[in-house]
Amino acid sequence: MNRRIILRASVAIVSCTLGLAILMAASRATSESATAPSAKSAPAPPAAAESSCESLSTFASPHTTITSAQNVAAGAFTPPQANPAGAQAQSPFKGAPEFCRVAATLKPSHDSDIKIEVWMPPKASWNGKLKSVGNGGWAGTINYAELANALSQGYAAANTDTGHTSKPGEGPDFAVGHPEKLIDFSYRALHEMTSTAKLLVAAYYAKNPTRSYYAGCSTGGRQGLTAVQRFPNDYDGVLNGDPNNDVVRVQGMQVWTAKISHGDPSAYIPPEKYVVIHQAVLQQCDALDGVKDGLIEDPTRCHFDPQVLECKGPDAPSCLTPAQVKVVREIYAGPIDERTGKSMAPGLMPGSELGWAMLSGPKPGGLPLAADTFGTLVYQNPHWDYLAFDPARDFEAARNSIVGKMMNAVNSDLRPFFAHGGKLLMYHGWNDPAISPLMSVQYYESVVETVGGESKSTGSIRLFMLPGMNHCRGGDGPDTFDGIGAVDRWVETGKPPDRIVASHIKDGVADRTRPLCPYPQVAHYVGSGSTDDAASFACSTP
Repeated sequence: MNRRIILRASVAIVSCTLGLAILMAASRATSESATAPSAKSAPAPPAAAESSCESLSTFASPHTTITSAQNVAAGAFTPPQANPAGAQAQSPFKGAPEFCRVAATLKPSHDSDIKIEVWMPPKASWNGKLKSVGNGGWAGTINYAELANALSQGYAAANTDTGHTSKPGEGPDFAVGHPEKLIDFSYRALHEMTSTAKLLVAAYYAKNPTRSYYAGCSTGGRQGLTAVQRFPNDYDGVLNGDPNNDVVRVQGMQVWTAKISHGDPSAYIPPEKYVVIHQAVLQQCDALDGVKDGLIEDPTRCHFDPQVLECKGPDAPSCLTPAQVKVVREIYAGPIDERTGKSMAPGLMPGSELGWAMLSGPKPGGLPLAADTFGTLVYQNPHWDYLAFDPARDFEAARNSIVGKMMNAVNSDLRPFFAHGGKLLMYHGWNDPAISPLMSVQYYESVVETVGGESKSTGSIRLFMLPGMNHCRGGDGPDTFDGIGAVDRWVETGKPPDRIVASHIKDGVADRTRPLCPYPQVAHYVGSGSTDDAASFACSTP
């Protein structure tokens, strides 16, 4: 394997003044946003009458240019570009109803170039609400599939490319020499999109949306938490999945996991051994919830020691060498400062082994994004080598860099968001092989503590952990559920969800359902009924 991540040559021209320029621009943007009224707190008055879609081409708003406004017939939309985010199939577009499609470019700074799209169904089928959707990776594209899904649910929908255009797999080179673009990506683009979308909705329907929601996972999860922290009045409810909100710790853990997996060739674990490890984990921990079903309901109760798999003789496909045993232990434990013994970030959970190729495989799929964060943004070094990663040094460097100061979304004081009735529904897959599920647990617990305990938080924030789910979706566990519906009911009724039924879909059919329980509760089998039926499980605190 190539031992060096080679970043694009253009990064080499970056000087140390980049970080200072970005921080100065960020300080200015934060100050401006803190004093400006939000779209929710100061909505534009609705137009006297409904507008036609085409008439929105003359819509006027500061630093906004409408580039297209046209009606799209039911099922007639074709995405203009490759759209990997949420687009496993073209079915969302085939089932999409008629809608008004508005595209705009926003320029809140001299170097901003934020593309947004707002999709609005006919008034007769509109539910009266706005749903914004998030992005993945470094963004750079419009998430058309999620726009179509929101539209099919009856919402007016909005999304942004976050201020730059890039292809899947490309890194943050867009930010090199362009501090305003990194601000747009980090937090400004979503806020500007939200404000403009509300104005367009008001102009088209002659009324403001009654509710505004946001839904996103991974990078989209970071975007959602950024919104409630920086712009608490933008949304009434947020559905937030597997968030990369603590970028420093998440991507530091990712780089460190790749390093320990590849730094010593004798310790490398071939992917075919992931199954061996996974089966051993299930053998020990599957039945902890009262039923053997291939899922670990609460991996924090699983204290698996890979020593049981150590080879008794030479290396073999069904066992682990002593060096491999050490790596498995380290993957579960996460990076540690060897000088102090302090945990720098949580590791992956027992049960996640089948997805370890993302960070530890022959070509780690999740590594380039994390390595680009350190090479391009932290060290501004095109030849930065992930194999030289040192937790004590590099976590601190990232925390003090533009990454920690701008991209991190770790503020636990959500009282301004909760004060106007805002609801935050978080979820995370226990088998996530990219972002430790404990990151969501730790953030949730920090919010509860900051706002004054469970009695003051339970009506405003809930966390649901999904057994067997990978990163945002997929895996052996139920991963399909109506999250935005749960958020909507919570906002409208004021009653938080105490149980959400999720399904596992196989060949288009649900072959298993299971209740998702609000953390720290877990589902346990009641002793009778099908173990593939949610009705056979109850939620309780361990």
